[in-house]
Amino acid sequence: MNARRTILTWVVFFICTLICADRQSLHAKEKSRQPNIILVMTDDQGYWDTGISGNPLIETPTIDRMAAEGVTFTRFYANMVCAPTRAGLMTGRHYLRTGLYNTRFGGDTLGQHETTIAQVLKSAGYQTGLFGKWHLGRYAQYQPHRRGFDHFFGHYYGHIERYTNPDQVVVNGAPVETRGYVTDLFTDAAIDFITRYKEKPFFCYLAYNAPHSPFLLDTSHFGQPEGDKLIEKYLAKGLPLREARIYAMVERIDLNLNRLLQSVKKLGLDQETVVIFTSDNGGVSRGFKAGLKGSKASAYEGGTRVPFVVRWPGHFPAGKTTDAMVAQTDLFPTFCALAGVKVPEGLKLDGTSILSLMEQGAGKSPHEYLYHTWDRYTPNPYHRWSIHGERFKLVGHDPAGKGQRAEPAGQLYDLQADPGETKDLSRQYPEETEKLRSEFLSWFNEVTAGQVYQPTAIPVGDAQEPEVELQPSWAILKGEGLEYSFDGYDWDTIDGWQSNKGTATWQLNVLKAGRYAVELSYGYRSESSEPGQLQISVGEKQLLCELPMSTTQNVFFKTTAGILELNKGTQTLTVQATHAAGIQGLRLNSIWLKALNND
Repeated sequence: MNARRTILTWVVFFICTLICADRQSLHAKEKSRQPNIILVMTDDQGYWDTGISGNPLIETPTIDRMAAEGVTFTRFYANMVCAPTRAGLMTGRHYLRTGLYNTRFGGDTLGQHETTIAQVLKSAGYQTGLFGKWHLGRYAQYQPHRRGFDHFFGHYYGHIERYTNPDQVVVNGAPVETRGYVTDLFTDAAIDFITRYKEKPFFCYLAYNAPHSPFLLDTSHFGQPEGDKLIEKYLAKGLPLREARIYAMVERIDLNLNRLLQSVKKLGLDQETVVIFTSDNGGVSRGFKAGLKGSKASAYEGGTRVPFVVRWPGHFPAGKTTDAMVAQTDLFPTFCALAGVKVPEGLKLDGTSILSLMEQGAGKSPHEYLYHTWDRYTPNPYHRWSIHGERFKLVGHDPAGKGQRAEPAGQLYDLQADPGETKDLSRQYPEETEKLRSEFLSWFNEVTAGQVYQPTAIPVGDAQEPEVELQPSWAILKGEGLEYSFDGYDWDTIDGWQSNKGTATWQLNVLKAGRYAVELSYGYRSESSEPGQLQISVGEKQLLCELPMSTTQNVFFKTTAGILELNKGTQTLTVQATHAAGIQGLRLNSIWLKALNND
């Protein structure tokens, strides 16, 4: 009997040991699992466009709740405009290192040699998805699903024109039709993604295109009354129509952010998911500005400081606020630290992990200085630039500096005593002014060394993109009369065909030699009874294309010009009128090159 009891005791002990070991093993697995990362980035939402900034009119209860449940960074810096910020975010490097230098005209393409955080996380076992705005390259080799994202639903451009039933969106390179309001659509896709991959670590980048212009809520026949309700609410608060639209768009984002967080909670992923909310550059709304100077595209604080809140229940403290000076380039190494992977060897990062600041909700900045500069066509250290440390900031924002090469004086501010940048101290502290300017120039020369800032050659003949569109914004215009007319990417045109001396050229990178069909989209109407004629040439190969008149200059036809035989390698495609009198009344929209059977 005693022997049986002894055996039973040992059996029970063994079973309990196994159960405890299994529980410990399960706990260890749960504890060691790489956290999910959700990054929510809005477009043109200012530091001041939230309730947590003290804005008395805007309603952002979800962002406010995130702040109460997480850590708020009051001195988080982005770049002055969107594509540069996104390049810094994706690479952990200042955008001028990446070959990107513009928000349009082919300068908004991330260099092929760059390593993205999506690639790093994917190689570490993460499922990666991007929903919304990319703005780092529209052609095949530069698209998100070839830069580390398993799934992409969104748009390539700096902005889109339709917010209801948007028609400038793609899924992994393929154009799609949609139904619904754009902010809702991107949120729906993000929720579907995290639901599908809830058993794996995932990186979900939700990049809203709101509240960027055009400032639209629902515009469909059935949806407009709902959109109008939000706008009317802010009109009733005394805001002008433009500001009411922006605030309503931000509130719509906040409502969708709530849907996203509720989905994370329902899936039981709260304590396994880091959620970040931020924006890509300074704001465009007017009125309340939280005491900051400047707006989007400005080197002042209002152009570069953006909202930043991070939440990870059980891991990051709740309700903490830090004024440590950090930047968007810090997210790359921070995400690596969260995932438990090393930064790939050989990468020269400008960012530093801020995970410890997130974990403590306090601490010192990892940076001695932060630098900002942007000039649309060519990087320029003489116009629209700034450098600052924890206390002093030197700003050069004189438009005259754009055309001259004389050393600008700059304005010096004490950010601790004067965060609104109201009192220039450059005469009071000349040594500090000189030191900061010297440091900025040294940094500028280092990040631009060896870089050639020019439009990327458009890849033609990629197997995943058999039909390539050459848009007006990528053309280099020379000669008499020709001018570029901006109307929102897909509707831009080249106008002013007054003679045959003006040329529009596109740089091509022909990946596969062969035959390519050439098509044109144009609007054309004039008093002449003769059709217009354009010459399209690549090297010595030429096509002549007659253009029948359309209903009006603003009604666009699409016509086939013919077939060109293209050699492999870098080529220049040139378009010009054939007659000395040009083609009065022509608006050239786009050219398409379609690969034929080139096997």
